[in-house]
Amino acid sequence: MGKVIQFFRESYAELRKVVWPSRDDVVSSVAVVLVSTVIIAAVLGLVDFLLISGVRKIFG
Repeated sequence: MGKVIQFFRESYAELRKVVWPSRDDVVSSVAVVLVSTVIIAAVLGLVDFLLISGVRKIFG
């Protein structure tokens, strides 16, 4: 049981050393992820649409 307590003490000590990002950093990172996700989804949707249209022209 002593090793478990020691583990949690050391974990807590390590977490106190972490430099957490500011709120502005987090907000800007989330914005980049959201914009990137929307752009990639749009590109993949366009590619899917074009491929389906091509297949329908060939086989339809």
